[in-house]
Amino acid sequence: MAPLKYSILDQSPISEGSTPQEALKHTAMLAQKAEEWGYTRFWVSEHHDATTLAGSSPEVLIAHLGAVTNTIRIGSGGVMLPHYSAFKVAENFKLLEALYPHRIDVGVGRAPGGMPRASYALNEGRKRDVSRFPDQIEDLRMYLTDSIPEEHSYYGMKATPVTAAAPPIWMLGTGQSSAELAAEKGLPYMFAQFINGEGGQSFARTYRDRFVSNDGSKPYQGVAIFIMCQETEEQAEWVASSMDLALVMGAQGMPSKGTPPPERAMNYPYSKFERLLVEENRKRMIVGTPEQVVDRLEKLAAGYAADEVMLVAIAYDFQDKLKSFQLIAEEMKKREKSRRPQK
Repeated sequence: MAPLKYSILDQSPISEGSTPQEALKHTAMLAQKAEEWGYTRFWVSEHHDATTLAGSSPEVLIAHLGAVTNTIRIGSGGVMLPHYSAFKVAENFKLLEALYPHRIDVGVGRAPGGMPRASYALNEGRKRDVSRFPDQIEDLRMYLTDSIPEEHSYYGMKATPVTAAAPPIWMLGTGQSSAELAAEKGLPYMFAQFINGEGGQSFARTYRDRFVSNDGSKPYQGVAIFIMCQETEEQAEWVASSMDLALVMGAQGMPSKGTPPPERAMNYPYSKFERLLVEENRKRMIVGTPEQVVDRLEKLAAGYAADEVMLVAIAYDFQDKLKSFQLIAEEMKKREKSRRPQK
């Protein structure tokens, strides 16, 4: 059995008193550290009209990340395909593939990535048509692989630049329909437990059971989850309190100036409803010491029969966020070493 892979998704969160420029600089620094610490891939997200998250255009940010790293896979988590032309998305990622060969992942989803007004703005005032999504996946694959059939009206056209290899498409999702579509299309699937804390293992079974391979590929399952790891439980809870409050505020549409500091989060007067909300949100989160976090990540992966876990972290202090990923990397390497056969 192959060792469990660890990766990172970064949303470029903005802390109170900070700026989008600082958040994006931190994303680039984290990508460099992720490469140094041995993470498999580093993805960035797409959010629109979101003043607390700086990542609105993953393709542009991926281009920068490729320039400041050397080996780690980089990609989108993800491009919200129904907003766009599949042809243009293919050209964006083929250009990235030409710049950074064999390092690019095309993660796509059908979520809006923002409030309705942003969706209308992205679609020039028209309603977003998610019914096209399955066909768009086929179109995207066709353009990425230069396999437009002769009977197609665009036969002979190329999504440029022409590259030696096509970057892989990943299906991102939070429910049954995305799992079924990933299986039908024979694509790797990343379930976002950090968005939906319920039903993920059932959706993963659906994906594996219904997987259709047209090219010899096998199911490849990942699960993405919020984490916060520090040297002690108390430190981890202190840092994670910012994420608890940020999620509660977001769920209620409360005004936010960014990720709040732990001092304010720990002293926030939670209502009974809000405390229940924090408890519910913890289903999307793993918080603790390195040993506790990696134990729970391994158990989570086993429950999904997952090949990979993708970690998402929000912290007020970027140094706390860095430390979280470093401690997990050190713990997973220690375990990997202990499991190797002794000579």
